[in-house]
Amino acid sequence: MHTIGNINYYLPGTGAGQKEARKMTMNRKKLYWLCQVLGWSLIVLLNLVIISTFKSIEVGNIITALCFAILGVTFTHIFRKIIKKGNWLELPLKQIIPRVIISSIIMGVIIFVLVYVIGHLTGIMPGEKLTPVKSIVGITNTSGITLVWALIYFSIHYLENYKKTEIEALIWEAAVKDYELKTLKSQLNPHFMFNAMNSIRALIEEDPENAKAAITKLSNILRFSLKMERAEKVVLGEEIENVKDYLGLEKIRFEERLSYCFNIDAASARVEIPPMMIQTLVENGIKHGVSKIAGGGEINIKSEVDNSKLYIEIKNDGHLDENTLKNSKGFGISNTKHRLNLLYGEKASFSLTNENGRKVSAKLVIPI
Repeated sequence: MHTIGNINYYLPGTGAGQKEARKMTMNRKKLYWLCQVLGWSLIVLLNLVIISTFKSIEVGNIITALCFAILGVTFTHIFRKIIKKGNWLELPLKQIIPRVIISSIIMGVIIFVLVYVIGHLTGIMPGEKLTPVKSIVGITNTSGITLVWALIYFSIHYLENYKKTEIEALIWEAAVKDYELKTLKSQLNPHFMFNAMNSIRALIEEDPENAKAAITKLSNILRFSLKMERAEKVVLGEEIENVKDYLGLEKIRFEERLSYCFNIDAASARVEIPPMMIQTLVENGIKHGVSKIAGGGEINIKSEVDNSKLYIEIKNDGHLDENTLKNSKGFGISNTKHRLNLLYGEKASFSLTNENGRKVSAKLVIPI
């Protein structure tokens, strides 16, 4: 048995899968025969009740009704085999309808004739009592019953196939999402690691004390990263603390060329977001904005809650040309969009814009 999210499923061909399949087949057979017996028994009882309203029930009526039920079970079971062998369930509706109607009429005729023959041979139904009108009414009633049986049978199978298809789609959708989320996380963490290690490497010879401080901050960040490896979401407050460590690390490297400020609404600090998302956007702001400006720049991070939505804005000095905005692959933007889409669908949004040609604004809108 395999598990995806909260869904358990059996793989075909495995011991557990074969055992489960056999068990389900046995249960379906029991349920099928139970429905056959109960259904036709109910029809017999209904016929006897209708007869009792016109006259007293005789032994012949009971025998005839039992013969009708036995023949009904037998011929509908044969009909079921024909349906399965001919793969009627796979056919389009316009081909199924005439087949079912014709088959129901044929079964109605056969069952009626056999019931009459049995009744005639046993003396229950004398030949002089059979009239053309009675024959037509009898065949019509019997054909109608078998037609109802066919409608119920096809309806049950269509519902089962629909549910099966829906469940399989959900299983594979969950599997794909689980795989993609893990893949995206594995892409983000090494990306951060290499940047952080390069920052420390630049400090080792120039400023050993600050290099030690950088290593401490890096250990905090790595601890957070490992903690969040299996989490789809993290509280914004924890993510912000991680970003502060990251910016503190970068501050050692950039010195006065980097400044930053936080404006985090207290209510937003408790909202859950995808882990490492702000970290990635801040990293992009430094790499593609602040680091390319001779005098450096500033990173501003703001968050607030409004109308059951979390609004986050990460603004940095710099400029992105139109080509970079359109082809934003390679520096985490595509990953950000992808993760938001996987977790929230169209309820979340992300935008990256230039402001006055001097600042770049990344805005996230996440449903609470």
